[in-house]
Amino acid sequence: MKDFPVKKALARSLIAAAIPLAAVLVLSACHSDDKPPPPPLSVVVSQPAVQNVRGVDVYAGRFEAIDTVEVRPRVSGYLEKVAFRDGASVNKGDVLFLIDPRPYQASVVAAQGALERACSQLALSQQEFDRASVLIETDTIAQSLFDQRKEAVRSAQAEVMSAQGALDRAQLDLSFTRIVAPMSGRISRKRISEGNLVKGGDSDATVLTTIVSQDPIDFYFDVDEQSYLRYTHEAAKGQGDALSRDVRIALPGDTKPSLRGHLDFVDNRLDNSTGTLRERVRIVNPDQRLNPGQFGRVYLSSNTTHPALLVPDSAVATDATRRVLWLVDNNRKVSIRPVVVGRLFGKLREVTSGLQAGDTVIIDGFQRVRVGDTVRPIVQRIEAPAAAGIKEDLP
Repeated sequence: MKDFPVKKALARSLIAAAIPLAAVLVLSACHSDDKPPPPPLSVVVSQPAVQNVRGVDVYAGRFEAIDTVEVRPRVSGYLEKVAFRDGASVNKGDVLFLIDPRPYQASVVAAQGALERACSQLALSQQEFDRASVLIETDTIAQSLFDQRKEAVRSAQAEVMSAQGALDRAQLDLSFTRIVAPMSGRISRKRISEGNLVKGGDSDATVLTTIVSQDPIDFYFDVDEQSYLRYTHEAAKGQGDALSRDVRIALPGDTKPSLRGHLDFVDNRLDNSTGTLRERVRIVNPDQRLNPGQFGRVYLSSNTTHPALLVPDSAVATDATRRVLWLVDNNRKVSIRPVVVGRLFGKLREVTSGLQAGDTVIIDGFQRVRVGDTVRPIVQRIEAPAAAGIKEDLP
């Protein structure tokens, strides 16, 4: 009977030890009923399209007027009238300013009087010389007197010529009091108001306003030395010259070029400080919506084609500051690779570096996967245009 409490305590210990073991067995049984892992995600993949494309170089530039004139007075005086509206279009010969003409009119009258006096003196000298010519034949006058009469005529003729020149200059100065437009174009604002004294006649003459031509208009841009050498190499191979390239221009805010121009000038030397070559495009501007000083982007197409790897532009992602593509390897594992992209041809983007022709690119669904995931690739072929190039991207 004394062993009964001991046996009772031993039984309680065995029961306490069995409870955790039973819990472990129950949990093991529950885990054995878990569902299988989900199937891999489906993504659309394709190898890049290999297509010959015509490259397009993009340069920034500025519009400039073909002709620009600073309107300055040729004579000094008080400005009497401004005969144009600020910013208006003017034609060659239109009166722009009027300088007080009265001082110059007085100069014309004085010059006319001097000319008449010189003509009168010439007539008198000629009469005296004619009489001396008759008398010298009979030795009635001395030879020295005859010579004096002869030289007096020549001196009077010179005085007439001088007076005539003074009159012409006075009349010219009078005409310069009417300042006319030297060319057709768009005029700027007046810089001097009526009543002010303006200076004319030399390089320090007062600038009254400016006129610029608008139609056509020029677009200047600078080509880097490497591109210049490439263009020269193409020309040497008989693939066109510097002035035979297709040129388009886009204005700020344009998604595509909206202007078509003709490349008509290439400078004869590269700039030593920048290593660039200045080129010019001439563009018609009938509606005058282009103004000198505006910025733009010129798209200069190459005369040759080159093989390119093309992927949908939507497949190119941005990772921080770099452009990347999502790829699938032979084990259906997802990876990411930095790439360098080039021009856009329609909806396809050229990849210039970081991609091989045999790589498998995720073109749809990469937003749902992570690096290292196993996916189920659905192959879809990229359809490249028949003749990719400038016509696929430019109007």
